[in-house]
Amino acid sequence: MEYFPSAMEKLIDKFASLPGIGRKTAQRLAFHILSLPDEEAQSFADVVREAARTISCCTVCQNLTDGAICAICGNDRRDAGIICVVSDPKGVLAIERSREFDGLYHVLHGVISPMNNIGPDDLKIKELVARVADGGAREVIMATNPDTEGETTARYISRLLQPFDVRITRLAYGIPVGASLEFADDATLMRALEGRMEFI
Repeated sequence: MEYFPSAMEKLIDKFASLPGIGRKTAQRLAFHILSLPDEEAQSFADVVREAARTISCCTVCQNLTDGAICAICGNDRRDAGIICVVSDPKGVLAIERSREFDGLYHVLHGVISPMNNIGPDDLKIKELVARVADGGAREVIMATNPDTEGETTARYISRLLQPFDVRITRLAYGIPVGASLEFADDATLMRALEGRMEFI
């Protein structure tokens, strides 16, 4: 039994199809949109339409941009010899927040996931190999998530890049700052021990 008009149900369904949005949150969002004055609702719709129309992938790193090249690739103060590989644009934001990385990025737009029918050809891996093959890269940092799919993707890409004269590294794993050892799982402790470094 439908409790709302079909247009409302369609709106709820659209919000519910977004990642991380459950049915109740989708209903709240739909009610909020419908409570907006007509001009604000139209402005919201226009912004969504404009973003979908104007945002594309950077021709260099595949990050999101509204031009041919993103602001990071267009910044000549960045070190073009270091490429940090992330699975999605959110990874770029996370690393940029640290203010410690001054190289460039490569966004894969996913990870290899046989369970979800996502293979290497579905990702921006060929573009990364072409960048490295063109020369200029000294180091490629694998910054995919430390889960099974992220590890699989990082290893696959590392094998593809081995023929080139480039250093391939992986982000270190370990105990989060402020955490207690007693709450760390075995895998995290193992990675922390493997990635230990000199203490000065």
